[in-house]
Amino acid sequence: MVGGGVQPRATTVEAVVTLLRPARRIVAFTGAGISTESGIPDYRGPDGVWTTGAIPTLAGFRDDSVTQRAYWEGRRTRYPEMLAKRPNRGHAALVALERAGRLSEVITQNIDGLHQAAGHDPDRVLELHGSSHVIRCLDCGRRWPAADVQVRLDGGESVPRCDVCGGPMRAATVLFGEALPQVTLDRAMAAASGCDAMLVIGSSLVVQPAARLPSVAKRAGARLVIVNRTSTPLDAEADGLLRAEAGPALDALVAGILASEP
Repeated sequence: MVGGGVQPRATTVEAVVTLLRPARRIVAFTGAGISTESGIPDYRGPDGVWTTGAIPTLAGFRDDSVTQRAYWEGRRTRYPEMLAKRPNRGHAALVALERAGRLSEVITQNIDGLHQAAGHDPDRVLELHGSSHVIRCLDCGRRWPAADVQVRLDGGESVPRCDVCGGPMRAATVLFGEALPQVTLDRAMAAASGCDAMLVIGSSLVVQPAARLPSVAKRAGARLVIVNRTSTPLDAEADGLLRAEAGPALDALVAGILASEP
């Protein structure tokens, strides 16, 4: 762990770089704010689901054929739009940190797959809320690549059903009323407990249980840095705090951290 006594909070890029430079096992914790530069709205922005109210529940999806039809009708056009989104400089900065051997894992609340698209080792990306690029049957659990199901939608299928058991299908993402995947959550807890520093980027840190992971890292002795446009419930715990957009802040932070590398 990167230890030390009580230090003044770092609130500039230069100060945060100094704070993070000694760390050799950094864990990134990313929320929707890292993907807004790629054109994907965050949950609480003007086009986000918390604002529009388009938040399905597990029971609402499973038991309502109208909801299922509306979901797949929307996904038929939305998924190709998501595929067209590209990783931004914030994603690229984290990849550079990983390739330099300084970033051990990325824990993400996002379902867009942009961390993997940017070039991260997929085994190091822990998707707490699942992936929009995988479709699963709610009854038997079988999974398909989303691209395969997209072919069925484009071919005129309005509500795809599982071709094994006939059950309802949807993206393998966590809806309200569902628990996080336990294996992924366990790995995230282990990463948080074992890191030198946790770098939180673009998360409001209000969605539980994911939002407690930075506190786990802090209690285990890691330095905690939060980069977000707005305040979070954990700001008082942070050793470093930047009110900034994710992309330019990460670009500058990683450049500064790696400037000292041989």
